Amino acid sequence: MMELDFKEIITVGMVLFAVIDIVGTIPIVVDLRTKHGHIESEKASLVAGLIMIVFLFIGEEFLNLIGIDVHSFAVAGSFVLFFLALEMILGIRIYRDEAASSASIVPIAFPLIAGAGTMTTLLSLKAQYQTLNIVVAIVLNIIVVYIVLKSSAKIEKMLGKNGLGVIRKTFGVVLLAIAVKLFAANVKGLFV
Repeated sequence: MMELDFKEIITVGMVLFAVIDIVGTIPIVVDLRTKHGHIESEKASLVAGLIMIVFLFIGEEFLNLIGIDVHSFAVAGSFVLFFLALEMILGIRIYRDEAASSASIVPIAFPLIAGAGTMTTLLSLKAQYQTLNIVVAIVLNIIVVYIVLKSSAKIEKMLGKNGLGVIRKTFGVVLLAIAVKLFAANVKGLFV
């Protein structure tokens, strides 16, 4: 029987908030807005939410269908996060997509918001919590994501160029640590 449990919603919501780390991705969002000129906050938020909800229901079955286990998916995601972190820390560009007019779906909705870390976390949460509570927590997180994306220009003005530079490098190191942790936690599973 599915019922709303506010304690579960808060717990799952906080876990997802930490994994999505939208506050930590503000420097990336600002950088992408500078490169592409425009970020469609509504589209990025809706697509990220849709990806997470769909993955919650069919993620493990989909990965099994195409012959990929959760550990391989998480290790691949750790590489994506690793390269994004290197871009932030070293101030270099690895991901090049000159033709895009906006950066709403790639790389914001996927992999920044609804990336491998989030997907792996959703599969872990599904084993512990009721699906309805996870869906509510996803929706609440997407609302926060939308607010942050929509106000990224104001946040940029408030912090200034130097403040953003410091935050970008700091969160780059944090993102690098998350990538290493995701890799370390899942690489053993590849050989079992």
